[in-house]
Order: sequence, then structure tokens, then C-alpha cells
Amino acid sequence: AVVSTQSTGGMRLVRFLLRYYPPGIILEYEQAGQTRTRTIDLLDLTERSNIYELVAQLQANEPLITPSKTDQVAKLLLKLQSKLSSPDKHHYAHYKTIRTHVLPVTNVSFNKSGSKFVSGSYDRTCKIWDTHKSHELHVLDGHKNVVYAVAFNNPFADKIVTGSFDRTAKLWSTETGKCYHTFKGHTAEIVCVTFNSSSTLVATGSMDTMGKIWDVETGVEMASLQGHSAEIISIQFNSLGDKVVTGSFDNTIAIWDVETGHKICSLIGHRGEISNAVISYDDALIASGSMDKSCKIWDSRSGQCLETLYGHTDEVLDISFDHRGKQLLSVSADATARVFEMGSYKCLSTFVGHEREISKGTFNPSGKRVATASSDKTVRIWDINSGKCLQTLEGHTDEVFSCQFNYSGDMLISGSKDNTCRLWRDSHAAKMAEAV
Repeated sequence: AVVSTQSTGGMRLVRFLLRYYPPGIILEYEQAGQTRTRTIDLLDLTERSNIYELVAQLQANEPLITPSKTDQVAKLLLKLQSKLSSPDKHHYAHYKTIRTHVLPVTNVSFNKSGSKFVSGSYDRTCKIWDTHKSHELHVLDGHKNVVYAVAFNNPFADKIVTGSFDRTAKLWSTETGKCYHTFKGHTAEIVCVTFNSSSTLVATGSMDTMGKIWDVETGVEMASLQGHSAEIISIQFNSLGDKVVTGSFDNTIAIWDVETGHKICSLIGHRGEISNAVISYDDALIASGSMDKSCKIWDSRSGQCLETLYGHTDEVLDISFDHRGKQLLSVSADATARVFEMGSYKCLSTFVGHEREISKGTFNPSGKRVATASSDKTVRIWDINSGKCLQTLEGHTDEVFSCQFNYSGDMLISGSKDNTCRLWRDSHAAKMAEAV
């Protein structure tokens, strides 16, 4: 944070905040006695960007960035640029193994910093863990069947939503483990849950073919998303929070209006069930992965299919965008993963090395590396530029179905059917902690 005071047009700039992933500057200001924030996304910032030209563009569009702030903003942009150009040197070592549940684990997820994580299980509970102490903080008990989906309301991380085969979702306090609300209304298993970016709404997707939107404060159902003819298996709000995207086993993706619950359009073109549908950070693109062995890129505004990405020889099981929405990762039952560049849609890298299907893949925060989780019991770390496998993280004794980086990228969590979560930490950070 860089403290600054500047008054303009009834607004008083208090300070600048840097956001590294994706790159951006947050302006904190006061207006009419209230503290507000405004975010400037810098998704096109590169190592070659002319900083002072960029400052001039920002000043032309943002009244709070006055000429007196030119040097200050330039220094912030240089800091972001330096972060972009710095090499990624993380090397992960096994940190801890946590036997989270007696029955199989279904899902694991970090909070933003990685200081806590949640695990869902067939034992009908969700557990909150202190990552560094390997200590169980709370058992979220109340579901009457498998807890299948879990999510933090990042970046705040003070609430958790769980989705269960008992046809309900529940909202919990991270700090106390208290259940705030039970969301009732679905008539079949809930398999996907998510928060909007401001943490005011929860969306749930179910095997009953419907999605639902719920108010976090009151627990009231705000909208029912009806229109799919088969199970909904993925659900995500856009960054702005006015739309929801769902992926379904009916081979289609749907875009919904959050306020009314009406379907804006269906994205039709896949010849197999959808495995995942995701939205780029700037809300411009939707990507879908399918059992038809392909991925498709869609224009989120027009619903037009911009490109079909081929190359996998078996079902695409998961996809994800990097933080800036410039690259797409796809993982497949063919035991390979691919990274595609948005815009040109060319395949930048194909990752070959796993011995069995890859069920999960994710970019690290910088977008320079990816992690893949496989039923060959390993997690692999790959370099996008070279396509090489940098590390194979071994130790699980059964299929690995989940992997996730924390926000700074110095820690990774993996979840396995062996009922454990393994924490992997940058070996340099681990040595520093041991020295302390």
C-alpha cells in the first residue's frame, strides 16, 4: 500500500494498493464520508510496456490520478512490471500430510493466503484446517449425506459454502464454524457451489438440472436457473457479478442474468457432456471442456463460438484460465495437458509424462507454470515455455483428484482418494521457517 492524499471532484484519494495477480492498481478513496475502492485492471501489461505512456492513458480515464501522482503511479507500474519479468524459481518439497477424514475426501480448497484450507468428505462433514499447524479448527457438521463441493468466499475468506448429496447447501463462518443458513430447494444432489466476487450471493448447481442463486445475508433464494435438460456440473459468476455461467451434461453451456434468473443464451456446439465451463477474468471469454475431446472458446457477449481447440485424444476432464485470461489449460483422460494462447488459439505446450488420466489442472499465480493432478497418484509441475516437467510430487497412495496453489504461489495442496491432503511448500520458504 502506498499512502496518498489527493482531493478531486468531491473524492479524496487515500492510498494506492497493488494487486499482483492479475496485475492491477486499487484506488482507495473517500467520498461523502465513506471509504470506497476502485480497481484499474492492467491485464495487458507486459515486460515491454512503456510505463509513462500507460500512466498518461490512466490519467486520461481516471480523475483521481492527477499529474502530481505521475511518478508515484509510474513506480507502482514498474513494480508490477518487475513482478511479471521475474523468473519463477519455486521448487516444492513435501511439507505435511494430513489425514483429513476417515472416509474418502471429495474436495479441498485453500483460502487466498493458504493459511487455511477446507476439506469435504463422504463422512458428511466439512473440516477447516490450519495449514501450518496441521490443526483441525472446526468440523462443519450438519449435512445428512456426502459433502461434495466446498468453497471459500475469497478474497475475504470469512465464509464457506458447502454443497451436499442431501440436496442442500450450507453457509458457514470460517472463524467460529457456525452455520448461518441452510439453502433448501434443490431436488437432487448439489455438485457445484460458488460465491460472487463481492460475497453477497451464492450460486449452486445440481443434478436436478437447475442452478439457484441465494442471498448470503438472508439465506433467501433469489433466482432459480431453469433451462438445462440434464445435470449442471459447473457454475461460476462473472467478475462483474451480473451473470452466471453453467455447464451441463446436456452438452451445452448457458449464460444467465443474475437479477432475473432468465437465460440470456445457450452455447451449443459440443457433441458430448460438458466437464467444465469457465469465464476469463475480464468477462470477455467463456471456455468449455467436453467429453467430445475438445475445448471451445466463446464470446461471452454474443454467444458466438470463436474457436474449437483440438488435440486431445480422449475426454477433456478439466479446464482453467490463467489469472489474466490470456491462456487456457486443458487436461484429459489421454494423460496429457495442453496450454492454448487466447487470441491466436495456438497450442503453446503439450505436457506428456503422466501415466494415467489427469483430472485436475491449474495455473500458478504468475501464469508461467501449471500443476496437474492424476490418477497415477502424482502431481506434476510443468514449465509452459519449455513444456518440460519440472517436478513430480510423489507420496499419495491413490488417485489425486485436486491441486491448488495459494495466492503467492509458494504453496500447493493436493487431495487424494487415499483420504489425505498433502501440502507442498517452496523449499526455500520451508528452510527459512525451520531456521526460525
